[in-house]
Amino acid sequence: MKNVQDTTTLYNGVKMPWLGFGVFKVKDGEEVVEAVKTAIQAGYRSIDTAKAYNNETGVAQGIRESGVAREDLFITTKVWNSDQGYESTLAAFEASMERLELEYLDLYLIHWPVKGKYKDTWRALEKLHREGRIRAIGVSNFQIHHLEDLMTDATIKPAVNQVELHPLLIQSELRDYCSKHQIQIEAWSPLGQGNLLEHPLLQEIAAKYGKSPAQVILRWDLQNGIVTIPKSVTPQRIRENADLYDFELTADEVEQINGLNENKRFGSDPDNFNF
Repeated sequence: MKNVQDTTTLYNGVKMPWLGFGVFKVKDGEEVVEAVKTAIQAGYRSIDTAKAYNNETGVAQGIRESGVAREDLFITTKVWNSDQGYESTLAAFEASMERLELEYLDLYLIHWPVKGKYKDTWRALEKLHREGRIRAIGVSNFQIHHLEDLMTDATIKPAVNQVELHPLLIQSELRDYCSKHQIQIEAWSPLGQGNLLEHPLLQEIAAKYGKSPAQVILRWDLQNGIVTIPKSVTPQRIRENADLYDFELTADEVEQINGLNENKRFGSDPDNFNF
């Protein structure tokens, strides 16, 4: 990986940037518009939003004002839990597309595995994919058993599984499973919602390379073949998070970071959520 625009190729041939820009909890309006513009100017080409973030409209404005051509960008959004089901997902997709001002979407994800709903939701995604409205379809927060269940009836396999993943939650079994099935794993909250930045090991490795602990974690993602989408609204931080290509962790350092795993979640448990 040589630069911020390097891509992984999903099993269906679609190219997806390894590094993306997440906008969870970024306020709609000026905050998200400026953050998206800053990210695109810093070289990011992948923007990850969701219906539930309530900022698709601002993301659209940021994209429009960035001056970068639509076909050079990779845009992801997600269908929210209350919209799941076949017809309601089709309607939710149209509403997202209207807010995002897009003709097609690069990646559409099922946000959470809502029991009894996600298979019908997936059928809707398959239809939109077949119609050429979405280049790749995937899931978010799916455990192995959810993926197995989904794939018993699916005619198209998920291309991506976006999950909480950071050095305190390295998800090795899920990563092995996804790798075996050619499902690209993607990390949300790669910095553990900021809870990892004071960690002595990460600070020590960061000091060695003249980098920040955040950059060390994101580099660890990339070297592990994990697509990662850090979020920030600080221009300097946004640029810093993309500056990952002039150093490389040793195999030993990657192992040391793997060793931090505590199976600790900062977000909700995909087997036990109520929203």
